[in-house]
Amino acid sequence: MSPSPSLAARVRQAAHPGRDLSGCVCETGVLADRPDATVVRHGSLVGKAHAPGTDPEALAARLRVAARLPGVLLPPVSTAPDGRPRPHTLWPYGAPVDPDDPDAAPWEAAGTLLARLHRIPAPPGLPPMRGPAKAAAAVRRLRRTVGPGHPATAPVLAAWAGLDPWARAEAPMPAGVLCHGDLHLGQLVRHPAPDGPWHLIDVDDLGTGVPAWDLARPAAWYACGLLPPEEWARFLGAYRSAGGPAVPPDGDPWPALDVPARALAVQTAARSVTKAAAEGRPLDEVEQALVDACARMGGLPASPAPDPST
Repeated sequence: MSPSPSLAARVRQAAHPGRDLSGCVCETGVLADRPDATVVRHGSLVGKAHAPGTDPEALAARLRVAARLPGVLLPPVSTAPDGRPRPHTLWPYGAPVDPDDPDAAPWEAAGTLLARLHRIPAPPGLPPMRGPAKAAAAVRRLRRTVGPGHPATAPVLAAWAGLDPWARAEAPMPAGVLCHGDLHLGQLVRHPAPDGPWHLIDVDDLGTGVPAWDLARPAAWYACGLLPPEEWARFLGAYRSAGGPAVPPDGDPWPALDVPARALAVQTAARSVTKAAAEGRPLDEVEQALVDACARMGGLPASPAPDPST
């Protein structure tokens, strides 16, 4: 899939209003190109084409929240999405986390920003946080495209069946707070780039919900042995130090984190199995660890670890 020409043109024109663009030498490039999001950069601006079918009114409500929270969420250039059938939005460019430098991962910044977000009263009319709905969509895709014949399907579905209905998007979430909905390190950028403070980005899933969901992906990776204990401790410690309400200020955080962490483990495993099946390959070591975690959650035996020599 190629980026929308109208999106690229809009970003260029917004970066240089009223100017001849023929001699422009600004850095331009496609930062992401997926069915659910296309992101194009031109100079100091970024344009995003959101998923087809995105509710423009719900997106506008989320953009208004981001505009009111500079220093926590990256503020949009405009709170009015444009374009059909994929709404377009404009943002300042921010420098992302360097995936090749894991020791510099901003776990403290992520925890602090989340705590600040969770302590801000949610405005009336904001839609629910979309985390459980996205987890349910990943499981539906697994059922539809992979099916019961794959050995990893049963463990994932068994773990899914054991979750609370709200975590499967089958019942309303408990009364909650302002949540990001899809927190991972790819959702942080420095703005002004390259050395400004960290901001959270991507408001597509922003809404009211259970704040522990925003801690659940790193919690799940830690529980699966995929995130080192010291990095988990940095993230959780920063969140607690900033007064985050998702977990108690001290003591065992897992009673609050257990259900969301299980849900994120299932979601990630479902996506991994679907991707591996589509590519016609066996699960890699990380993907197998996620499926084995689902097996433990669902009371099924884990599969043998993959042989890296094969």
